[in-house]
Amino acid sequence: MPQKLQIEEMNRLDVAAFKAAEKLPLIVVLDNVRSLHNVGSIFRTADAFRLAGVWLCGITATPPSVEIHKTALGAEESVDWRYFATTDEAIATLKKEGYVVASVEQCHRSTLLTDFQLDDTQRYALVMGHEVHGVAQEVVDASDLVIEIPQMGTKHSMNVSVAAGVVIWEFVRQWRALGH
Repeated sequence: MPQKLQIEEMNRLDVAAFKAAEKLPLIVVLDNVRSLHNVGSIFRTADAFRLAGVWLCGITATPPSVEIHKTALGAEESVDWRYFATTDEAIATLKKEGYVVASVEQCHRSTLLTDFQLDDTQRYALVMGHEVHGVAQEVVDASDLVIEIPQMGTKHSMNVSVAAGVVIWEFVRQWRALGH
């Protein structure tokens, strides 16, 4: 019968070791995400997969925050983050630094996540949008590509923190399949 691992058996990094460790070359950009719980959840996912960072834009709240901490459980301390007054400013900075910017949105001519092929010579930034309005059109326009999560139900969208987890996992899966 499987036995749950004890915390000490999981061999997790402490914050200092996490900061020093090699990161997956992936930054998550939050475009006006209003829920502090969603922000915290995305921080926690970014920590779980050792992402390069989380960039917070517009109305997206920043640490320190009790509400972010409730779902981040300290990941806001381990994951590097930056704040930008506008997502456009963040995108311009990312492009200047050589990132491929991918908005996660439902668009004409989007690439289904199931068809996306990661190029492990590139660094990526995933833009996740507002809980109701999604990624702003001007941000979609400034992106290098748009990735869409295939959906089969009656709803037209997923919770932003769930969608981020789905797309991040696919990036991690492909990165590992390429031998990293």
